[in-house]
Amino acid sequence: MRRFRYLFRKTGVTVLGFGLLIIGAALLVLPGPGIVVIILGLVVLSWEYEWAKHHLKRVRHIHRTAIEKTRRKKNT
Repeated sequence: MRRFRYLFRKTGVTVLGFGLLIIGAALLVLPGPGIVVIILGLVVLSWEYEWAKHHLKRVRHIHRTAIEKTRRKKNT
């Protein structure tokens, strides 16, 4: 029974995560919050996959760097 739950959860996370990534990619060219949906897809996928955690860490680093640069520019 535990194995069934694990497979069900992993399948659900995978389908939901990749679905969000695909919708986010479409929203990059259509009107909508594409980047936000892509990040949400990575968050969902990071629950089960290490590669998604890695990409999410990169996104967080890029976000922090952009905020720091903006703050430095604003203060000068």
